[in-house]
Amino acid sequence: MLYNLSEYLTQFHSGFNVFQYLTMRSILGVLTALAISLIVGPSLIRYLESYNIGQRVRDDGPESHFSKAGTPTMGGALILVAIVVSTILWSDLSSRFVWVVLFVTVGFGAIGWIDDYKKIVYGNARGLSARTKFFWQSVVGLSAALVLFYTAQYPIETQLIVPFIKDILLDLGWMYVVLAYFVIVGSSNAVNLTDGLDGLAILPTVLVGGALGVFAYLTGNVNFSSYLGIPYVPGVGEIVVFCGAIVGAGLGFLWFNTYPAQIFMGDVGALALGAALGTIAVIVRQELVLFIMGGIFVVETVSVVLQVASFKLTGRRIFRMAPLHHHYELKGWPEPRIIVRFWIITVVLVLIGLSSLKIR
Repeated sequence: MLYNLSEYLTQFHSGFNVFQYLTMRSILGVLTALAISLIVGPSLIRYLESYNIGQRVRDDGPESHFSKAGTPTMGGALILVAIVVSTILWSDLSSRFVWVVLFVTVGFGAIGWIDDYKKIVYGNARGLSARTKFFWQSVVGLSAALVLFYTAQYPIETQLIVPFIKDILLDLGWMYVVLAYFVIVGSSNAVNLTDGLDGLAILPTVLVGGALGVFAYLTGNVNFSSYLGIPYVPGVGEIVVFCGAIVGAGLGFLWFNTYPAQIFMGDVGALALGAALGTIAVIVRQELVLFIMGGIFVVETVSVVLQVASFKLTGRRIFRMAPLHHHYELKGWPEPRIIVRFWIITVVLVLIGLSSLKIR
């Protein structure tokens, strides 16, 4: 919105031309989303507290979580508002990529909001049934995958890039839709499973979102992509503004969500942010790199799958409790230790993912 306005105003004063630069708009996207989160956050917390919109704690979870019952939840709505407003203000709204990622983020956020609402209003800690949640996730995820497939203008948009290996591009054809669907839906649920401790999911989301922003900027710039030897995908650079909004909104939310948390994001935030990361990775053609950088999300998800499979097949559990962070809680690790160590691991994995830009 302001991008288009500044484009018009440049005819009256050349100084407005600064807002045409993608880097400037990305920085403003970060700062705008951060400001919205920090300014609105305290009021939102007070509002949620006044209406008793608090966390429902499962009775089969770790005992240390019982004290968190009643902590305001659904704070992910704050993250989504900050992201959407910042993106609309500073991005080029003629970009189809921007609208696709906004559609997915809002769509998965709506699913999470209904899930959280059922938990709070009906006192059901499990919210929506797994089948219902998965159905609507599939509707939104598949819709986005089909739109990206049918609107693709260049072959690279539907090819698979293998990290660390130069000039290997796999034509996916219709398998692109399948891959995109699983990346979007899988990433959404992976982040949601990780969101079990104060600040555990939000900072890795910020780190991965910021790194994907680097990929988007370089992949969408013909000069940088040529220098680095990575495929050039026209138009994806505009996604950097959205990635910046994730960083700003996430850091602002972490201000209130850090241990001990004043507010939780709930499914409205976790499902939306995970789906957003998956969609960005699909758009910038870095699905495999997302798998690396989001290793914490992957491990948390795998721990649940292994736990369920082992119990059904053998009647025994591999971990004391799944997802994995609960296993370490029951081993006696203090919550801050688990959180910070998972953050450190994410930093390392993000650096490995970024190294794929040069190591080819």
